[in-house]
Amino acid sequence: MYLLYIIFSALFCFLILKWMKRRRYCMDVKRLDGKTVLITGGNAGIGKETAVLLALRGARVIIACRDEEKARKAIREIKARSHNMNVLYMEVDLANMKSIREFSKTYLQKEKRLDILINNAAMPSVLDWTDDEFSMCFGVNHLGHYLLTNLLLPRLKESSPSRVINLTCSSYKYQKLDFQDLNYNLFPFFTYCRSKLANIYFIQELARMMEGKGVTAYAVHPGYVQSNWTCHYSVLFRILVQVVMFMFFVSCEAGAQTVVHCAVSDEVLPHNGGYFTDCRPAHLKAFARDSGVAKKLWEASERLVKLA
Repeated sequence: MYLLYIIFSALFCFLILKWMKRRRYCMDVKRLDGKTVLITGGNAGIGKETAVLLALRGARVIIACRDEEKARKAIREIKARSHNMNVLYMEVDLANMKSIREFSKTYLQKEKRLDILINNAAMPSVLDWTDDEFSMCFGVNHLGHYLLTNLLLPRLKESSPSRVINLTCSSYKYQKLDFQDLNYNLFPFFTYCRSKLANIYFIQELARMMEGKGVTAYAVHPGYVQSNWTCHYSVLFRILVQVVMFMFFVSCEAGAQTVVHCAVSDEVLPHNGGYFTDCRPAHLKAFARDSGVAKKLWEASERLVKLA
């Protein structure tokens, strides 16, 4: 009797966990033949799964990251899974503004289209500094993608209708921006939260500025995903987190679904500048919908990356 109780309890817990991890899948079957997609950090995790799913639709997929060896390995896998040979690698280091500028110049010279820009790469909760002395989370997650997007805007507008997608996180709600210290680099988790909030403000202001210019923008929370972000931490921490991720987090393929939805579906068009999760619009906290703060962050970012 005691053994049956244990078995049924374990089964009940398993079913609850499966229910918690259920996700909606992108049901739009639109093809992307003739379209070019650029994915930062597309060599692993959600980025790689997104690349596979978009390559399956016929897109030309460009993986942008700093590790050529990992990128080449990922490209071989993406080609094998999608049967699309039009997948390539370009080097960029989002922690280095010079690298971003050089990448963008090369892209504009070589590539005639940019239909979908997916700002996927992200630095987890680490206390470190970029080559330009920005905090690593804010510098990579926000400023790096801010500069990249702005430098590639001419090609996005020429390829219109085009889309920009920023991956963010629901943890944005735990922090607000401090314009006296945008480089806040004291507590790892809060540093990360602020960078993810900045991603949301960036998309809102970009959508406003591109209104009527053929470029739409969306912020995506992919869910809590079983990715390799723990590689920046100790072995013991990785083991503990892996157990938690196995129990509660969704697969990278499931996490990529909302990204793909915002990349291809016409259902998102009325929600330009919106925040999406689980393949549908989601509610944002009131402070994260402040257009004044979004504009102020845009202007501050413009000065920091020396675009102004």
